[in-house]
Amino acid sequence: MPIDPLVKGALDLDPWLEPYEGALVHRQKHAASLLASLKDSNQTLAEFASSYKKYGIHADWKTHEISVAEYIPDVTSVSLIGEFNGWDRNATPLVKSDGFGLWTTTIPAINNGKDFTIPHDSKIKLAITLPSGEVVYRLSPWATRATQPEPEVDGSVKSHVYDSRFWNPQPEDTYKFKNSRPVLPETDGIKIYEAHVGISTPEPTIGTYKNFTKKILPLIHQLGYNTIQLMAVMEHAYYASFGYQITNFFAISSRYGTPEDLKELVDEAHGLGIRVLLDVVHSHASKNVEDGLNMFNGTDHYLFHGGAKGNHDLWDSRLFNYSNYETLRFLLSNLKFYTDVYQFDGFRFDGVTSMLYKHHGLSFGFSGNYNEYFSDDYVDNDAIAYLILAHTLMDELATKEPSGFKFISIAEDVSGMPTLCLPTTDGGVGFNYRLSMAIPDMWIKIIKHLQDEDWDMGAIVHTLTNRRHGEKCIAYCESHDQALVGDKTIAFWLMDKEMYTHMSVLTELTPVVDRGLSLHKLIRLITFSLGGEGYLNFEGNEFGHPEWLDFPRVGNGESYNYARRQFNLIEDPLLRYKFLFDFDSAMQHLDTKYGILDSHQAYVSLKHQGDKVIVFERNGLLFIFNFHATKSYADYKLGVQIPGIYQVVLNSDRACFGGHDRIEEINPKTGKPLEFWTKDEPWNDRDNSLLVYIPTRTALVLQLKDKIIE
Repeated sequence: MPIDPLVKGALDLDPWLEPYEGALVHRQKHAASLLASLKDSNQTLAEFASSYKKYGIHADWKTHEISVAEYIPDVTSVSLIGEFNGWDRNATPLVKSDGFGLWTTTIPAINNGKDFTIPHDSKIKLAITLPSGEVVYRLSPWATRATQPEPEVDGSVKSHVYDSRFWNPQPEDTYKFKNSRPVLPETDGIKIYEAHVGISTPEPTIGTYKNFTKKILPLIHQLGYNTIQLMAVMEHAYYASFGYQITNFFAISSRYGTPEDLKELVDEAHGLGIRVLLDVVHSHASKNVEDGLNMFNGTDHYLFHGGAKGNHDLWDSRLFNYSNYETLRFLLSNLKFYTDVYQFDGFRFDGVTSMLYKHHGLSFGFSGNYNEYFSDDYVDNDAIAYLILAHTLMDELATKEPSGFKFISIAEDVSGMPTLCLPTTDGGVGFNYRLSMAIPDMWIKIIKHLQDEDWDMGAIVHTLTNRRHGEKCIAYCESHDQALVGDKTIAFWLMDKEMYTHMSVLTELTPVVDRGLSLHKLIRLITFSLGGEGYLNFEGNEFGHPEWLDFPRVGNGESYNYARRQFNLIEDPLLRYKFLFDFDSAMQHLDTKYGILDSHQAYVSLKHQGDKVIVFERNGLLFIFNFHATKSYADYKLGVQIPGIYQVVLNSDRACFGGHDRIEEINPKTGKPLEFWTKDEPWNDRDNSLLVYIPTRTALVLQLKDKIIE
């Protein structure tokens, strides 16, 4: 039988999917059915996802009227209260406008139509009367501003419940974007700087959007990253949740500043040619009631599944019902809101594994058996349909942007679900990339449990290259997960005994620090060049940040001492952190010049366990790694496919990277660059070979002389 056109692209790429054609077709048809239910004859998906312009509380600067629309089913009455009306429940009632739970009102202007009834940034809430007669007070699900309660005169705080505010600055005070979204060259792979605004300061306090714009953006640009992934932006009442217990989905964290400040941050990044992704949490929501979505209308199934199905036991949070019409309106509008209002260029979706499966990945070991990915007993087809709709929306929105621009989406998924990172037009879910979450686990296990002589070159290569053909991956050595307290960063695992005493160039280079600096560079470069079609780094880890990350909480006395990144360390010329920072920058710019990441997977010609040497070619570059703890190799014979004269374009042993300068890259007699001439002698299944000196714990990258880019 012919393959259904809906999934032909996926099956052409992976014929092993043929027995599951029916399941793949069902996913696409289910999403199409939902799409049809969301639209009427005059509405596009983008228009449906523009509901944020109607729902919530909105100001009309022409008439100075304020419109209010809230979806609150199964309640008796709703009113808007706040500082503007003395918190009077009878002053501003909403009217039920349909049979599905929509409540609306229009608040007229005051002072002969010159002013708004509700002042800018004043506090407001919804007063909701339940069928039982109980009155509950809630923040609008669509609120764009929520702030921490103000302390009393004596410094005490009566309540920790967030306040909703009417954000409506004067037009002249509203930030105007100056820069268009960056359209990067096709050869420029995605290089992600994962960042958290609040910790982006050396001081033990909460950093601001303004601080990030002024001090961190230039560093990211200097390093050569072309994409920022901003974490913990969506408002979360509990700072120590790291932004993963969202209370207000349309409000950005007020801890860091105002909405206008965030707009400026994104705009300035665009001016530097850097895209900005939002770490979006649509997998679950905070259980907070008074300032969250939980029990919003007095029931446990407002936008969520009811009962046990609506609870994530491990995360202690609520789970969305992706089959619900209003849930889809809310989540899809949430995506469009951040692309429209804040000009984000895409999203990293958190907790995708939890969304994809009814078991949420809890106590389930994925073996790679395709039945685990397509059985109705395991898979949440409603969640998959939502993700397909989300990517359909992003594709639709991209058509309105400059030619060549595409919204980026990244999935945090540990299961390896096939077709997750294929276009919806090929029968996929639509993500552009998935995070290669096995790679950081591998490095930590190796460093933590194995002696240097026991490192398995074959196993390292296998983990770095073990990914689905045709579905792109983001490689990384460590993300925020490995930086959190309870774990250690790679630098800490390698050097923690001496990072506080021997990182100054005025002290001796000890064996521990020497090993740590060398392996830190090798681990990053081999992950960068072999592990995927994109690369990610968590801020501070590029220079070997000496401490873990721990947010203020009861367990540490509410301390901010570890909820920061000490960027001041790279500014001190007497500290060795600058060497790792400069190497990371050289690595990023290597891709910018030669297009390593967004190219075909590397050809590995050597993974010699005894010599601890790994050699591979990718997009014309020859990568050479010597992981041996004690052995350097003179005239080491390597295979290479393309004949010619090669020169060094990156050398981890350079003194500027904290190395020993054991390779003379410039011939002292001629003053010309060191050259490696190939011979017509096949080696390691390559047509040609050359001889190279490889010092211990050193990585070299060679390029043909006539293709070197200065």
